[in-house]
Amino acid sequence: MNRVRRFHPATLFSALVFALWGAVMLLGGIRLFGSGGSVYYLAAGAITLLVAALLLFRVRLAVPIYALLLIATAAWAVWEVRWDWWQLLPRLDVWFVLGLWLLLPWPRRGLGHDRFGETARGTGGGFLFLSLLIVAAVGIVGALHTDHDQPGELPMADVSGPQGDRAARPDSDWTDYGGSPYGQRYSPLKQITPDNVGQLQVAWKIQTGDVPGPDDPAETTAENTPLKIGDTVYLCTPHSKVIAVNAATGEKRWEFDPKIQSPVGFKHWEHMTCRGVSYHDDAKYAAAVIPAPATTAAGVPAVASTAPLPPSAIATASCPRRLFLPTADARLIALDADTGQPCTDFGQQGTVNLRTNVGPFTPGGYYSTSPPAVTKDLVIIGGHVTDNESTNEPSGVIRAFDVHDGHLVWNWDPGNPDATAPIGPDGIYTRNSPNVWSLFSVDEGLGIVYLPMGNQTPDQFGGGRTPTSEKYSAGLVALDVATGKVKWNYQFTHHDLWDMDVGGQPTLIDLQTADGVKPAVIASTKQGSVYVLDRRDGTPIVPIQEVPRPQGAVAGDHTAPTQPLSDLNFAPPQVRERDMWGTTPLDQLWCRVRFRSLRYDGMFTPPSLQGSLVFPGNFGVFDWGGVSVDPTRQLMLINPSYMAFQSKLIPKEELAKMEVGPAKSETEGVKKAEGIPYGIELSAFLSPLGIPCQAPPWGYVAGVDLRSGKMMWRHKNGTIVDSAPLPIPMPLGVPSLGGMVTTAGGVTFLSGTLDYYVRGYDVRTGRKLWESRLPAGGQATPMTYADSSGRQYLLVVAGGHGSLGTKQGDWVIAYALPK
Repeated sequence: MNRVRRFHPATLFSALVFALWGAVMLLGGIRLFGSGGSVYYLAAGAITLLVAALLLFRVRLAVPIYALLLIATAAWAVWEVRWDWWQLLPRLDVWFVLGLWLLLPWPRRGLGHDRFGETARGTGGGFLFLSLLIVAAVGIVGALHTDHDQPGELPMADVSGPQGDRAARPDSDWTDYGGSPYGQRYSPLKQITPDNVGQLQVAWKIQTGDVPGPDDPAETTAENTPLKIGDTVYLCTPHSKVIAVNAATGEKRWEFDPKIQSPVGFKHWEHMTCRGVSYHDDAKYAAAVIPAPATTAAGVPAVASTAPLPPSAIATASCPRRLFLPTADARLIALDADTGQPCTDFGQQGTVNLRTNVGPFTPGGYYSTSPPAVTKDLVIIGGHVTDNESTNEPSGVIRAFDVHDGHLVWNWDPGNPDATAPIGPDGIYTRNSPNVWSLFSVDEGLGIVYLPMGNQTPDQFGGGRTPTSEKYSAGLVALDVATGKVKWNYQFTHHDLWDMDVGGQPTLIDLQTADGVKPAVIASTKQGSVYVLDRRDGTPIVPIQEVPRPQGAVAGDHTAPTQPLSDLNFAPPQVRERDMWGTTPLDQLWCRVRFRSLRYDGMFTPPSLQGSLVFPGNFGVFDWGGVSVDPTRQLMLINPSYMAFQSKLIPKEELAKMEVGPAKSETEGVKKAEGIPYGIELSAFLSPLGIPCQAPPWGYVAGVDLRSGKMMWRHKNGTIVDSAPLPIPMPLGVPSLGGMVTTAGGVTFLSGTLDYYVRGYDVRTGRKLWESRLPAGGQATPMTYADSSGRQYLLVVAGGHGSLGTKQGDWVIAYALPK
C-alpha cells in the first residue's frame, strides 16, 4: 500500500517565507535594473523563488542552490564594498539568517522522502554549512578591516600669543556666545585635562520648566549656549525666558519672562529657538584699549579703538551691566544683569520693536534666533526669515542700535546696500533680501563686524532674484562697525539653489602663515569647505578654486557654471548606488531604487521636477555650530556631518491638486512658495525605517593643524542607540547639530550628536576620553567656566530638537572634577 506523501509544516513554512522574500526581491530588482541599477537583486530574487518552489515540491536541490546563492552574494558584496563591515551587513544579514534556518533539520525533513517527520539525509546541509562559514568569514574579515577613522596627532606646543578679543575678559568667564567676540569657542582654562577628564561628575543640574507644549511648533529647540559673567550663569529658553543662576550651585537668582505673543498661537510657527543672550559692561569699556591685529596689510591700515567710553554715559545708564535678549515675537529687550529687570532707558521702557519697518509677515516668520553682536557703542542684530514661504518676505536687514538708549544708528539692507543711514519712520526695508539668522563676529580693533549670509528666499528657485541680492547671498560680508558700510564681501555659493546659507559664526584668529601672522576669519559652510580669508580685506589665505558644477536648472532659472572650493574642505565624495544603505537587503534595495529615481550629478545638482539628491544636505557638513579653535596652538576642532537630503519642484497646477498641510520644519514637508511657478518639497533621504539611505559614518570629530592646513586626525563619533528601531549602541558615527568647545587643558567637548551624550576628547589625538548620558538631546554648543574658587565647570543644555526627533526636555547640567 502506497504511503501518502505529506509536508512537514516547517518545510511548507520555509517555502512560503522564501517565496515571499524572493518575490519582493524580484519585483524590486526588476524596477532597479530597469532604471539602470544593479542586476543582483533581480537575479537573487529569481533564485530565491526557485528555492521556494523546490522546497514546496520537496526537491533536495533547494538547499545546495541556496548555498550557492549565499556564496555568490558574499562575493558580490565584497566586490561592491570591499571589506567595509557596515556596508557588508545589510547585504548579508537576512540571507545569512535564512541560511541558518534552512540548516536546521526541521525545514529539510521530508525533502526527497515519503515519511512525515523522517530526518532528512543527503539534502545539502554540509554544503550549506560551508557557505554559512564563508559568509561568516567575510563578516569577520570586514569587522577586522573596517576603519573609517584617521589616526594621528596634533602639535600641542603653544606657538601664538594671546588673541586681542580677550582684553578685559577674565579667563574664568564666558562672556559671549562663542566665548568672545572672535567666536573661537575656546577657553584658556586648564584644570580639566586628558588625565583627569574621566573623573568629571555632575556638580549641579536644574530644569528650567520651559518644555514644549501641545500648542508649540514641532521644531521647538534648545540650542542655547549660556553665558557666565562673575558669579552668575545666564541662559535663555525656547520661549525666550532668561534665567540667572549661581555659577557654583545652579541656584536660581532671577527669571525674566517676556511673555511672547502670537495672534494665532505658536502651533503654526515653523520653529521656536533661542540660541542665547548677549552681554555689555560699561565698566569694561571705560578703561579698555582694544588692540589692533598683529600685522597690517599694504594699503589696509589696522586701527585700534582707544577712545574710552565717556563717564557721562556710564553715569546715566540705568543698568551698566546689561543683557540683550532677542525674543521669538521680534523684540530686542535690554535687561539689568543683576536684577533681571528691563533697562528702562533702552528703547521703549527696555524694548526695541524689531518689527518696525520690515513690513508684514506670518506669525513666527521673522525674529532673531541668535543673540546679537555687542560692541562698545552698539548692539547689532539680524533676523531669521521663513524659508520657501513666498517671495514677499521681510527684509534681511541688519540693524545697529545704540547700546544705551536703543536708537537706530545704522541699517544695512542687502537689497539696498548703500543706504545705511537710519530709515525713516514710514520706510520699509527691501522685501525678501538675504538675511543673517546666525551669529556675527566682531573685531573692534579693525572696526569690522562679520556677517554669515543667507540667501534670498525661496531657497530652491532663484529665477526672480535681484543682482544685489545675488551679490550678498551665501557668503561673508564685512561691515564697518561705525557706519554699516560694506568693506568687503566674499561669496561661497553662487546663485544658491540648495539652502547653502552660511550657518556657522565666523571665527577670528591671528593665524601663523608662511608669510607671517595674518588676521584671519574662518568660515565653515554647509557644503563642507572651510574658507580662510584675511579679515581685513577678504583675500583668501587658503587657496580657493572655482570648480565646474552640474548645470540644467528648471525653466525660468539658471545655475552658476562654477562654485568656489577651498583647499581646506571636508566635502564628501560623490555617492553611488552601491553607497546606499539600510538595515536589511530590503530597505537597502528601496534606497537604491529611490536613488535611481532622483537626479544626481554630484554636489550642487540643481533642483528638478523629478526630484534631486542634495548631498551634502541643507543641515550641512557644518551648520550653526561652526568650528572651535585653539588660538595659542593654532588648532581647529570640528564635527562634520554627512546627511543627504532630497528636494523636488512641483508645478503649481500639480500642487493645486495636492492637499498640502503645514510643513514639519524648514527642511521637512511641502512648501507652497507663493510667487514662483513651483511648490517645493524637502525631506531627509531616509529609508522607510527612518535610517539614512547613504552608508555610514554620518558624523565625525576631527582635528586640523591650521598652520599647515592639514587634517591630522578624524574619528567617527556617536552611536545609533537613540535613533535606530532597536536601541543597539552601534558606533556608526552619527550627525551632530551644535558645536565644540576647546580648552587650553587639551580637552575638547561635544554634546550635539543624535545620541544623548556629552563627550570629551583628547585634542592631541581625538581619542574619546569621557562621556556622560544626557536626559534629553544635547543639540547645543557646550561652554566652560570657573567659579570664584577656581573650580572649572563644563555646562551643557539638554533640551532636544523637535525636527531632529531627539528627546526634548529642559535640563541644564554642570560637570566638574570632584572637590
